[in-house]
Amino acid sequence: MTGAGFSWNLLTDIREMWSFPFMVNAFRAGAIVAVVAGVMGWFMVLRRQSFAGHTLALAAFPGAAGATLIGISAAYGYFGCCMAAAVVIALATRHRGSAGSRATESALTGVVQAVTLACGLLFVALYRGFLNGTTALLFGSFLGITAGQVVLLAGAGLVVLAAAAVAGRPLLFASVDPGVARAQGIPVGALSAGFLVLLGAAVAETAQITGALLVFALLVMPAATAQRLTLRPLASLVLTAVIGWLVTWAGLFAAFYSPYPIGFYVTSFAFAAYLAAQLAAAARGRARRSPALAGAGVPA
Repeated sequence: MTGAGFSWNLLTDIREMWSFPFMVNAFRAGAIVAVVAGVMGWFMVLRRQSFAGHTLALAAFPGAAGATLIGISAAYGYFGCCMAAAVVIALATRHRGSAGSRATESALTGVVQAVTLACGLLFVALYRGFLNGTTALLFGSFLGITAGQVVLLAGAGLVVLAAAAVAGRPLLFASVDPGVARAQGIPVGALSAGFLVLLGAAVAETAQITGALLVFALLVMPAATAQRLTLRPLASLVLTAVIGWLVTWAGLFAAFYSPYPIGFYVTSFAFAAYLAAQLAAAARGRARRSPALAGAGVPA
């Protein structure tokens, strides 16, 4: 991407990358969004709301395009549009748990997705000069990340993580069994709506690194990988953040020495981790079955 040459000397290559202030900022921003996306993505996968998360990711595109059209920072557009879309979808989650509410949520999410994509195309058409930056908006870029942007991401990330920590236990209960949680007096509807708003903020952060179309690389795959490796909630949550952090930094390293977008590398590395987890889980399953089959006199 930068024209730098890869030397196969890891320490030399890292020193070269970190001699550029924008790369230092990119690694800082990448660590922030990886942790925030990992935590919120873990709950999203557990709650089976990936479709809603995908729609919020697409809302990042018209948000950034519209912000550029009116002459303000794209970061504000990301946050504004993603969180507005989250509020709209949250209107259908007030009674989450019934079949009717799930159908309403799915239908409303599809409507929001179509409208946001149409608005994004409109904003790009209205601001003709923006077409050159469309690829970066959709597929990610680490170029031009400023110290101010890192501060904004860190501040928003701390708010999201703090809110998730406060609501973590009841949200986990409501995610696993909303009916019983409601019977225990937990405000399932309010938790569902609040979660979507926090998810919108996490998506807005992540889209600034991976691009709108590849947000799922950090929202879904690290969480799915961790949940495949362990069923313990806390261990799985921490592992999700670690996997997201590693694949993001690996993606930044690879993108620095190539002409391809960072979103491609983050997605590829995250998929490789998920595939490895699937193979490991399959191997463990075969290992557990073999002694049982041998004891029953059945060839393994």
